[in-house]
Amino acid sequence: MGHLRAFIADLKGATAVEYGLLAAVISVAILAGVGAIGNNVGNLFLKTANSMTLVN
Repeated sequence: MGHLRAFIADLKGATAVEYGLLAAVISVAILAGVGAIGNNVGNLFLKTANSMTLVN
């Protein structure tokens, strides 16, 4: 019975899971941000290239 109480009182596993979930959420946010910025930069270069070809 003492082992069961010690297992229930131990919060190390819960803390590790919480840190894992937090890292996953941060990773998804970073990937979404980088994807959005990458598309915007790609469109900017495309517009610049198209305007350069019109000048020639």
